[in-house]
Amino acid sequence: MTDYDLDAVDREILYALQEEARNLSSSEIAERTDASSSTVRKRIQRLESEGVIKGYSANIDYTKSGYPIRMLLYCTASIPERGNYIDDLLDISGVVSVQELVTGEQNLLVTAVVKNDREITPIAQEISDMGLTITDEVLVRSHQSTSFDEFSSQ
Repeated sequence: MTDYDLDAVDREILYALQEEARNLSSSEIAERTDASSSTVRKRIQRLESEGVIKGYSANIDYTKSGYPIRMLLYCTASIPERGNYIDDLLDISGVVSVQELVTGEQNLLVTAVVKNDREITPIAQEISDMGLTITDEVLVRSHQSTSFDEFSSQ
């Protein structure tokens, strides 16, 4: 995929979807962008087909859903192979995200959520069995995120 050139309408659509994709209609987004709702629908379809919008997901509070432990596992893989591990890591029960890092010795960041500390060891063992080295484990107390404000015209 090549880089997609976003204009002001595209950026405002992305910002609106980041804030509340589930509750906003194309008409409501159109009001924010000064575009018609049909234009917004077409833009969203194009952003999806170009891979700019990769999907939609719920922002889950894992603690409130019974999984109070969030663990970051920093791993090291050979540089040419690090990207090859991502899908297999995501298949491990409890793993919710994998980030490929490009600087430093630690080049994969695996995030796992579990009910108790005993469930971390089997995840770490599966990672180790893949041939990856876990160089650090970090217990996360809380996690917050926000919409990327560069997409907003305000």
